[in-house]
Amino acid sequence: MGHLFIAAAHKSSGKTSVSVGLAGAMAKRGFAVQPFKKGPDYIDPLWLARAAGRPCFNLDFFTMSHEEIRTSYSTHSTGSDICLIEGNKGLFDGLDVEGSDSNAALAKLLSAPVVLVIDTNGMTRGIAPLINGYLDFDRKVNVGGVILNKVGGARHETKLRTALERYTDIEVLGAVGRNQALEIPERHLGLVPANESRNADEAIARLSAAISDGVDIDRVIEIARAADATIPVATERPAATNYNVRIAIARDAAFNFYYQDDLEAFAEAGAELVPFDTLNDNALPKADGLFVGGGFPETHLQALAENQSLREDIRQQLADGMPAYAECGGLMYLAQNIRWQNDAFDMVGTVPGDITVEKRPQGRGYVVLQETGQGLWPAPADMPNDSSRRISAHEFHYARLDLQGGAPDYAFDVIRGEGIDGHHDGLVIGNLVAGFVHQRNTLANPWVDRFVAFVREKSSQRGINNQDETST
Repeated sequence: MGHLFIAAAHKSSGKTSVSVGLAGAMAKRGFAVQPFKKGPDYIDPLWLARAAGRPCFNLDFFTMSHEEIRTSYSTHSTGSDICLIEGNKGLFDGLDVEGSDSNAALAKLLSAPVVLVIDTNGMTRGIAPLINGYLDFDRKVNVGGVILNKVGGARHETKLRTALERYTDIEVLGAVGRNQALEIPERHLGLVPANESRNADEAIARLSAAISDGVDIDRVIEIARAADATIPVATERPAATNYNVRIAIARDAAFNFYYQDDLEAFAEAGAELVPFDTLNDNALPKADGLFVGGGFPETHLQALAENQSLREDIRQQLADGMPAYAECGGLMYLAQNIRWQNDAFDMVGTVPGDITVEKRPQGRGYVVLQETGQGLWPAPADMPNDSSRRISAHEFHYARLDLQGGAPDYAFDVIRGEGIDGHHDGLVIGNLVAGFVHQRNTLANPWVDRFVAFVREKSSQRGINNQDETST
Protein backbone atom coordinates (compact mmCIF):
# COMPACT_ATOMS: atom_id res chain seq x y z
CA MET A 1 0.00 0.00 0.00
CA GLY A 2 1.28 3.46 -0.89
CA HIS A 3 1.10 6.66 1.14
CA LEU A 4 1.26 10.20 -0.19
CA PHE A 5 0.93 13.64 1.41
CA ILE A 6 0.01 16.56 -0.88
CA ALA A 7 1.21 19.87 0.57
CA ALA A 8 2.11 23.36 -0.63
CA ALA A 9 4.16 26.40 0.29
CA HIS A 10 1.03 28.40 1.13
CA LYS A 11 -2.75 28.25 0.86
CA SER A 12 -4.47 28.79 -2.50
CA SER A 13 -1.62 27.06 -4.33
CA GLY A 14 -4.01 24.72 -6.09
CA LYS A 15 -3.28 21.65 -3.98
CA THR A 16 -6.96 20.71 -3.77
CA SER A 17 -7.27 20.71 -7.56
CA VAL A 18 -4.07 18.66 -7.84
CA SER A 19 -5.17 16.27 -5.07
CA VAL A 20 -8.59 15.75 -6.65
CA GLY A 21 -6.96 15.27 -10.05
CA LEU A 22 -4.47 12.76 -8.67
CA ALA A 23 -7.21 10.83 -6.86
CA GLY A 24 -9.34 10.75 -9.98
CA ALA A 25 -6.45 9.80 -12.27
CA MET A 26 -5.29 6.96 -10.03
CA ALA A 27 -8.84 5.71 -9.49
CA LYS A 28 -9.36 5.71 -13.26
CA ARG A 29 -6.31 3.44 -13.54
CA GLY A 30 -8.03 0.97 -11.26
CA PHE A 31 -6.29 1.83 -7.98
CA ALA A 32 -8.31 1.88 -4.77
CA VAL A 33 -7.53 5.39 -3.52
CA GLN A 34 -8.31 6.25 0.10
CA PRO A 35 -8.44 10.03 0.62
CA PHE A 36 -7.77 11.91 3.86
CA LYS A 37 -7.85 15.62 4.65
CA LYS A 38 -5.83 17.39 7.32
CA GLY A 39 -7.83 19.73 9.49
CA PRO A 40 -11.54 20.37 10.02
CA ASP A 41 -12.49 21.06 6.38
CA TYR A 42 -15.81 19.76 5.03
CA ILE A 43 -15.72 20.84 1.38
CA ASP A 44 -12.39 19.41 0.21
CA PRO A 45 -13.32 15.95 1.54
CA LEU A 46 -16.51 16.00 -0.53
CA TRP A 47 -14.46 16.56 -3.70
CA LEU A 48 -11.80 14.03 -2.74
CA ALA A 49 -14.41 11.41 -1.90
CA ARG A 50 -16.20 11.94 -5.19
CA ALA A 51 -12.96 11.68 -7.17
CA ALA A 52 -11.73 8.58 -5.35
CA GLY A 53 -15.07 6.83 -4.99
CA ARG A 54 -14.37 6.26 -1.29
CA PRO A 55 -15.34 8.34 1.78
CA CYS A 56 -12.74 10.88 2.90
CA PHE A 57 -11.69 11.12 6.56
CA ASN A 58 -10.35 14.13 8.44
CA LEU A 59 -7.13 14.00 10.49
CA ASP A 60 -6.89 16.91 12.91
CA PHE A 61 -4.34 17.54 15.66
CA PHE A 62 -6.64 20.00 17.45
CA THR A 63 -9.45 17.53 18.07
CA MET A 64 -7.65 14.17 17.88
CA SER A 65 -4.75 12.64 19.79
CA HIS A 66 -1.77 11.25 17.88
CA GLU A 67 -2.97 7.73 18.60
CA GLU A 68 -6.47 8.50 17.32
CA ILE A 69 -5.01 9.93 14.11
CA ARG A 70 -2.83 6.88 13.55
CA THR A 71 -5.66 4.47 14.36
CA SER A 72 -8.12 6.27 12.08
CA TYR A 73 -5.57 6.34 9.29
CA SER A 74 -4.83 2.64 9.67
CA THR A 75 -8.44 1.57 10.00
CA HIS A 76 -9.76 3.50 7.04
CA SER A 77 -6.84 2.70 4.75
CA THR A 78 -7.66 -1.01 4.89
CA GLY A 79 -8.36 -2.38 1.43
CA SER A 80 -6.80 0.56 -0.42
CA ASP A 81 -3.85 0.66 -2.81
CA ILE A 82 -2.92 4.31 -2.27
CA CYS A 83 -3.61 6.60 0.69
CA LEU A 84 -3.69 10.23 -0.39
CA ILE A 85 -3.63 12.92 2.31
CA GLU A 86 -4.32 16.51 1.35
CA GLY A 87 -2.82 19.10 3.68
CA ASN A 88 -4.15 22.52 4.63
CA LYS A 89 -2.39 25.84 4.18
CA GLY A 90 1.41 25.52 3.86
CA LEU A 91 3.62 22.55 4.71
CA PHE A 92 4.97 24.13 7.90
CA ASP A 93 1.95 26.25 8.88
CA GLY A 94 -0.03 25.72 12.07
CA LEU A 95 -0.99 27.23 15.40
CA ASP A 96 2.14 26.07 17.21
CA VAL A 97 5.35 27.98 16.47
CA GLU A 98 7.22 24.71 17.08
CA GLY A 99 5.21 23.07 14.29
CA SER A 100 3.65 20.28 16.35
CA ASP A 101 0.32 20.66 14.51
CA SER A 102 1.68 21.38 11.03
CA ASN A 103 1.30 19.39 7.83
CA ALA A 104 4.94 18.42 8.19
CA ALA A 105 4.20 16.99 11.65
CA LEU A 106 1.33 14.90 10.27
CA ALA A 107 3.45 13.65 7.37
CA LYS A 108 6.14 12.57 9.84
CA LEU A 109 3.60 10.98 12.19
CA LEU A 110 2.27 8.83 9.33
CA SER A 111 5.65 8.35 7.59
CA ALA A 112 4.15 9.68 4.38
CA PRO A 113 6.32 11.19 1.63
CA VAL A 114 5.38 14.74 0.67
CA VAL A 115 4.68 16.04 -2.81
CA LEU A 116 4.88 19.84 -2.87
CA VAL A 117 2.45 21.72 -5.11
CA ILE A 118 4.02 25.08 -5.98
CA ASP A 119 2.05 28.00 -7.38
CA THR A 120 4.58 29.23 -9.95
CA ASN A 121 2.61 32.28 -11.07
CA GLY A 122 5.08 35.18 -11.45
CA MET A 123 8.04 33.00 -10.45
CA THR A 124 11.10 31.73 -12.37
CA ARG A 125 14.59 31.40 -10.84
CA GLY A 126 13.18 32.29 -7.42
CA ILE A 127 11.65 28.86 -7.14
CA ALA A 128 15.08 27.41 -6.31
CA PRO A 129 15.71 29.20 -2.96
CA LEU A 130 12.09 28.61 -2.03
CA ILE A 131 12.42 24.86 -2.50
CA ASN A 132 15.85 24.73 -0.82
CA GLY A 133 14.40 26.54 2.16
CA TYR A 134 11.63 23.98 2.47
CA LEU A 135 14.04 21.07 2.11
CA ASP A 136 16.45 22.47 4.71
CA PHE A 137 13.90 23.66 7.26
CA ASP A 138 13.15 20.15 8.52
CA ARG A 139 15.25 17.36 7.06
CA LYS A 140 13.07 14.75 8.79
CA VAL A 141 10.28 15.52 6.33
CA ASN A 142 10.54 13.22 3.34
CA VAL A 143 9.86 15.48 0.34
CA GLY A 144 9.57 13.14 -2.62
CA GLY A 145 9.11 15.71 -5.37
CA VAL A 146 7.38 18.82 -6.61
CA ILE A 147 4.50 19.52 -8.99
CA LEU A 148 4.71 22.87 -10.73
CA ASN A 149 1.23 24.41 -10.80
CA LYS A 150 -0.24 27.34 -12.73
CA VAL A 151 2.63 27.29 -15.21
CA GLY A 152 2.41 30.01 -17.85
CA GLY A 153 3.56 27.95 -20.83
CA ALA A 154 6.44 25.92 -22.26
CA ARG A 155 9.03 28.69 -21.86
CA HIS A 156 7.96 29.31 -18.27
CA GLU A 157 8.18 25.60 -17.47
CA THR A 158 11.66 25.37 -19.00
CA LYS A 159 12.92 28.25 -16.85
CA LEU A 160 11.50 26.67 -13.71
CA ARG A 161 12.92 23.24 -14.44
CA THR A 162 16.34 24.70 -15.33
CA ALA A 163 16.53 26.62 -12.05
CA LEU A 164 15.53 23.58 -10.01
CA GLU A 165 18.02 21.33 -11.81
CA ARG A 166 20.81 23.88 -11.36
CA TYR A 167 20.34 24.74 -7.70
CA THR A 168 18.35 21.94 -5.99
CA ASP A 169 18.12 18.17 -5.69
CA ILE A 170 14.31 18.13 -5.91
CA GLU A 171 12.64 15.90 -8.47
CA VAL A 172 10.08 17.58 -10.69
CA LEU A 173 7.14 15.22 -11.01
CA GLY A 174 5.22 17.29 -13.51
CA ALA A 175 3.71 20.62 -14.45
CA VAL A 176 0.12 21.85 -14.78
CA GLY A 177 -0.69 24.96 -16.79
CA ARG A 178 -2.82 27.95 -15.88
CA ASN A 179 -6.38 27.19 -16.95
CA GLN A 180 -9.59 28.37 -15.31
CA ALA A 181 -11.30 25.23 -16.57
CA LEU A 182 -9.05 23.26 -14.20
CA GLU A 183 -10.14 25.17 -11.11
CA ILE A 184 -12.85 23.95 -8.75
CA PRO A 185 -15.67 26.55 -8.77
CA GLU A 186 -15.80 29.00 -5.87
CA ARG A 187 -18.30 31.37 -4.31
CA HIS A 188 -18.73 33.51 -1.17
CA LEU A 189 -17.39 30.98 1.36
CA GLY A 190 -14.80 29.20 -0.76
CA LEU A 191 -15.14 26.14 -2.95
CA VAL A 192 -18.59 25.02 -4.04
CA PRO A 193 -19.25 21.63 -2.38
CA ALA A 194 -19.19 18.68 -4.76
CA ASN A 195 -22.73 17.72 -3.78
CA GLU A 196 -23.98 21.13 -4.94
CA SER A 197 -21.99 21.39 -8.15
CA ARG A 198 -24.02 20.20 -11.12
CA ASN A 199 -20.83 19.68 -13.08
CA ALA A 200 -18.76 18.04 -10.34
CA ASP A 201 -18.05 14.88 -12.30
CA GLU A 202 -17.08 16.89 -15.38
CA ALA A 203 -14.74 19.06 -13.29
CA ILE A 204 -13.12 15.96 -11.77
CA ALA A 205 -12.70 14.44 -15.23
CA ARG A 206 -10.94 17.60 -16.47
CA LEU A 207 -8.65 17.69 -13.44
CA SER A 208 -7.84 14.00 -13.77
CA ALA A 209 -7.02 14.41 -17.45
CA ALA A 210 -4.79 17.44 -16.78
CA ILE A 211 -2.89 15.57 -14.07
CA SER A 212 -2.53 12.50 -16.27
CA ASP A 213 -1.15 14.65 -19.09
CA GLY A 214 1.17 16.83 -17.03
CA VAL A 215 2.33 14.65 -14.13
CA ASP A 216 4.30 11.40 -14.11
CA ILE A 217 1.66 9.32 -12.34
CA ASP A 218 3.81 6.19 -12.42
CA ARG A 219 6.62 8.00 -10.61
CA VAL A 220 4.18 9.42 -8.04
CA ILE A 221 2.95 5.90 -7.33
CA GLU A 222 6.54 4.68 -6.98
CA ILE A 223 7.24 7.38 -4.39
CA ALA A 224 4.04 6.52 -2.53
CA ARG A 225 4.83 2.80 -2.46
CA ALA A 226 8.39 3.37 -1.30
CA ALA A 227 7.07 4.99 1.90
CA ASP A 228 8.17 3.37 5.13
CA ALA A 229 4.77 3.57 6.73
CA THR A 230 4.77 2.75 10.43
CA ILE A 231 1.09 2.93 11.25
CA PRO A 232 -0.61 0.50 13.62
CA VAL A 233 -2.29 -2.64 12.35
CA ALA A 234 -5.94 -1.96 11.64
CA THR A 235 -8.40 -3.39 14.10
CA GLU A 236 -11.69 -4.93 13.06
CA ARG A 237 -14.49 -2.38 13.41
CA PRO A 238 -17.67 -3.85 14.93
CA ALA A 239 -20.46 -4.45 12.45
CA ALA A 240 -23.28 -2.03 13.18
CA THR A 241 -26.51 -3.89 12.42
CA ASN A 242 -28.47 -3.87 15.68
CA TYR A 243 -30.14 -0.49 15.37
CA ASN A 244 -32.51 0.40 18.19
CA VAL A 245 -33.07 4.07 17.44
CA ARG A 246 -33.70 6.04 14.24
CA ILE A 247 -32.36 9.56 13.69
CA ALA A 248 -33.46 11.66 10.73
CA ILE A 249 -30.49 13.47 9.14
CA ALA A 250 -30.64 16.26 6.55
CA ARG A 251 -28.61 15.15 3.51
CA ASP A 252 -29.11 17.31 0.44
CA ALA A 253 -27.65 20.26 -1.46
CA ALA A 254 -28.26 22.64 1.47
CA PHE A 255 -26.95 20.44 4.30
CA ASN A 256 -24.11 18.00 3.85
CA PHE A 257 -21.32 19.00 6.23
CA TYR A 258 -20.74 15.84 8.25
CA TYR A 259 -17.55 14.10 9.32
CA GLN A 260 -17.50 10.59 7.91
CA ASP A 261 -16.22 9.03 11.13
CA ASP A 262 -19.00 10.80 13.07
CA LEU A 263 -21.55 9.17 10.77
CA GLU A 264 -19.92 5.80 11.45
CA ALA A 265 -20.06 6.53 15.18
CA PHE A 266 -23.86 6.83 14.98
CA ALA A 267 -24.06 3.32 13.56
CA GLU A 268 -21.70 1.96 16.20
CA ALA A 269 -23.89 3.59 18.88
CA GLY A 270 -26.92 1.70 17.54
CA ALA A 271 -28.52 4.58 15.64
CA GLU A 272 -29.80 4.22 12.10
CA LEU A 273 -29.41 7.48 10.20
CA VAL A 274 -32.40 8.10 7.95
CA PRO A 275 -31.68 10.79 5.34
CA PHE A 276 -34.24 13.36 4.27
CA ASP A 277 -34.21 16.24 1.79
CA THR A 278 -35.05 19.67 3.17
CA LEU A 279 -35.69 20.96 -0.34
CA ASN A 280 -38.09 18.29 -1.59
CA ASP A 281 -39.48 16.04 1.17
CA ASN A 282 -42.88 17.01 2.56
CA ALA A 283 -42.31 15.57 6.04
CA LEU A 284 -39.65 14.02 8.23
CA PRO A 285 -39.18 10.28 7.93
CA LYS A 286 -40.32 8.22 10.90
CA ALA A 287 -37.58 8.79 13.47
CA ASP A 288 -36.82 9.16 17.17
CA GLY A 289 -34.51 12.16 16.78
CA LEU A 290 -33.24 14.79 14.37
CA PHE A 291 -29.75 15.92 13.26
CA VAL A 292 -29.27 18.88 10.92
CA GLY A 293 -25.61 19.56 10.25
CA GLY A 294 -23.84 22.36 8.48
CA GLY A 295 -24.09 23.51 4.91
CA PHE A 296 -25.10 26.53 2.88
CA PRO A 297 -28.82 27.15 3.50
CA GLU A 298 -28.37 30.75 2.36
CA THR A 299 -27.85 29.58 -1.22
CA HIS A 300 -31.16 27.65 -1.16
CA LEU A 301 -33.38 30.06 0.76
CA GLN A 302 -36.31 30.18 -1.62
CA ALA A 303 -36.52 26.39 -1.98
CA LEU A 304 -36.25 25.91 1.78
CA ALA A 305 -38.95 28.50 2.41
CA GLU A 306 -41.28 27.09 -0.25
CA ASN A 307 -41.17 23.65 1.40
CA GLN A 308 -43.59 24.85 4.04
CA SER A 309 -45.00 21.43 4.87
CA LEU A 310 -41.61 20.11 5.99
CA ARG A 311 -40.85 23.24 7.99
CA GLU A 312 -44.18 22.94 9.79
CA ASP A 313 -43.64 19.23 10.44
CA ILE A 314 -40.19 19.85 11.94
CA ARG A 315 -41.47 22.73 14.07
CA GLN A 316 -44.34 20.63 15.40
CA GLN A 317 -42.21 17.57 16.15
CA LEU A 318 -39.66 19.68 18.02
CA ALA A 319 -42.48 21.32 19.97
CA ASP A 320 -43.74 17.83 20.82
CA GLY A 321 -40.38 16.95 22.34
CA MET A 322 -38.38 15.28 19.56
CA PRO A 323 -34.71 15.33 20.65
CA ALA A 324 -32.55 17.17 18.12
CA TYR A 325 -29.11 18.59 17.44
CA ALA A 326 -28.32 21.32 14.89
CA GLU A 327 -24.92 22.72 13.87
CA CYS A 328 -24.29 26.02 12.09
CA GLY A 329 -26.40 25.71 8.93
CA GLY A 330 -28.80 23.59 10.95
CA LEU A 331 -29.14 26.37 13.54
CA MET A 332 -29.80 28.83 10.71
CA TYR A 333 -32.53 26.60 9.28
CA LEU A 334 -34.28 26.26 12.65
CA ALA A 335 -34.34 30.04 13.22
CA GLN A 336 -37.32 32.24 12.35
CA ASN A 337 -35.84 33.55 9.13
CA ILE A 338 -32.59 34.02 7.22
CA ARG A 339 -31.61 37.32 5.63
CA TRP A 340 -28.95 37.34 2.89
CA GLN A 341 -28.21 39.86 0.13
CA ASN A 342 -31.33 41.95 0.86
CA ASP A 343 -33.63 38.92 0.77
CA ALA A 344 -35.28 37.32 3.80
CA PHE A 345 -37.13 34.02 3.90
CA ASP A 346 -39.04 32.24 6.66
CA MET A 347 -37.45 29.12 8.12
CA VAL A 348 -38.61 26.57 10.72
CA GLY A 349 -39.05 29.05 13.59
CA THR A 350 -38.11 26.90 16.59
CA VAL A 351 -35.15 29.11 17.49
CA PRO A 352 -36.55 32.50 18.60
CA GLY A 353 -34.33 34.73 16.52
CA ASP A 354 -33.36 35.92 13.07
CA ILE A 355 -30.26 35.04 11.07
CA THR A 356 -28.29 37.62 9.07
CA VAL A 357 -25.55 36.42 6.73
CA GLU A 358 -22.84 39.08 6.84
CA LYS A 359 -20.07 39.88 4.36
CA ARG A 360 -17.33 39.09 6.89
CA PRO A 361 -16.80 35.99 9.04
CA GLN A 362 -18.58 36.10 12.38
CA GLY A 363 -16.70 33.08 13.68
CA ARG A 364 -13.77 31.32 12.08
CA GLY A 365 -11.22 28.79 13.31
CA TYR A 366 -10.70 26.45 16.20
CA VAL A 367 -12.93 26.68 19.25
CA VAL A 368 -12.66 25.54 22.86
CA LEU A 369 -15.91 24.93 24.73
CA GLN A 370 -16.70 24.22 28.35
CA GLU A 371 -19.97 22.64 29.41
CA THR A 372 -22.28 24.79 31.50
CA GLY A 373 -24.23 21.91 33.06
CA GLN A 374 -27.39 23.11 31.28
CA GLY A 375 -26.88 20.79 28.31
CA LEU A 376 -29.12 17.85 27.58
CA TRP A 377 -26.62 15.02 27.17
CA PRO A 378 -25.08 13.90 30.48
CA ALA A 379 -21.44 12.89 30.42
CA PRO A 380 -20.59 9.24 31.08
CA ALA A 381 -19.57 8.43 34.63
CA ASP A 382 -15.94 7.86 33.66
CA MET A 383 -15.54 11.35 32.14
CA PRO A 384 -14.49 14.50 34.02
CA ASN A 385 -17.33 16.63 35.35
CA ASP A 386 -18.81 19.45 33.30
CA SER A 387 -16.93 22.23 35.08
CA SER A 388 -13.48 20.87 34.28
CA ARG A 389 -13.94 19.33 30.82
CA ARG A 390 -12.85 21.27 27.74
CA ILE A 391 -14.07 20.42 24.23
CA SER A 392 -11.98 21.15 21.14
CA ALA A 393 -14.11 22.02 18.12
CA HIS A 394 -14.32 24.27 15.07
CA GLU A 395 -16.47 27.04 13.58
CA PHE A 396 -16.71 28.86 10.26
CA HIS A 397 -19.76 31.04 9.73
CA TYR A 398 -20.66 34.37 8.22
CA ALA A 399 -24.06 34.21 9.89
CA ARG A 400 -25.18 36.09 12.99
CA LEU A 401 -28.11 35.14 15.22
CA ASP A 402 -30.18 37.94 16.77
CA LEU A 403 -32.10 36.27 19.58
CA GLN A 404 -35.44 37.54 20.81
CA GLY A 405 -37.00 37.15 24.23
CA GLY A 406 -35.39 36.50 27.61
CA ALA A 407 -32.03 35.06 28.61
CA PRO A 408 -31.67 31.60 27.04
CA ASP A 409 -29.99 28.48 28.36
CA TYR A 410 -26.73 27.41 26.73
CA ALA A 411 -24.99 24.05 26.79
CA PHE A 412 -21.52 25.59 26.41
CA ASP A 413 -19.40 28.50 27.46
CA VAL A 414 -16.98 29.56 24.73
CA ILE A 415 -13.41 29.69 26.05
CA ARG A 416 -11.92 30.31 22.62
CA GLY A 417 -13.88 31.38 19.54
CA GLU A 418 -17.18 33.15 18.97
CA GLY A 419 -20.07 30.70 19.06
CA ILE A 420 -23.47 32.40 19.11
CA ASP A 421 -22.67 35.59 21.02
CA GLY A 422 -18.93 35.50 21.70
CA HIS A 423 -19.47 33.84 25.08
CA HIS A 424 -21.89 30.95 24.59
CA ASP A 425 -22.94 28.25 22.15
CA GLY A 426 -25.34 25.35 22.09
CA LEU A 427 -28.71 27.05 22.57
CA VAL A 428 -31.02 24.77 24.59
CA ILE A 429 -34.70 24.84 23.64
CA GLY A 430 -36.81 21.96 24.90
CA ASN A 431 -35.00 18.84 23.70
CA LEU A 432 -33.01 20.74 21.07
CA VAL A 433 -29.35 21.85 21.20
CA ALA A 434 -28.41 24.22 18.38
CA GLY A 435 -25.23 26.22 17.85
CA PHE A 436 -22.70 27.50 15.36
CA VAL A 437 -19.84 25.26 16.50
CA HIS A 438 -19.06 21.98 14.75
CA GLN A 439 -18.18 19.16 17.13
CA ARG A 440 -16.04 16.14 16.34
CA ASN A 441 -16.70 12.74 17.86
CA THR A 442 -13.47 11.70 19.60
CA LEU A 443 -12.39 9.85 22.73
CA ALA A 444 -12.22 13.19 24.55
CA ASN A 445 -15.60 14.30 23.19
CA PRO A 446 -17.87 11.33 22.42
CA TRP A 447 -20.78 13.61 21.58
CA VAL A 448 -22.40 11.10 19.21
CA ASP A 449 -22.68 8.43 21.92
CA ARG A 450 -24.12 11.00 24.32
CA PHE A 451 -26.63 12.33 21.81
CA VAL A 452 -27.77 8.86 20.76
CA ALA A 453 -28.22 7.88 24.42
CA PHE A 454 -30.30 11.02 24.93
CA VAL A 455 -32.45 10.25 21.88
CA ARG A 456 -32.92 6.68 23.06
CA GLU A 457 -33.96 7.82 26.54
CA LYS A 458 -36.42 10.41 25.25
CA SER A 459 -37.80 8.00 22.66
CA SER A 460 -38.53 5.50 25.42
CA GLN A 461 -40.26 8.17 27.51
CA ARG A 462 -42.31 9.40 24.58
CA GLY A 463 -43.30 5.82 23.79
CA ILE A 464 -44.51 5.30 27.37
CA ASN A 465 -46.38 8.61 27.29
CA ASN A 466 -48.00 7.70 23.96
CA GLN A 467 -49.06 4.34 25.38
CA ASP A 468 -50.57 6.08 28.42
CA GLU A 469 -52.49 8.47 26.20
CA THR A 470 -53.74 5.59 24.05
CA SER A 471 -54.88 3.59 27.09
CA THR A 472 -56.91 6.49 28.43
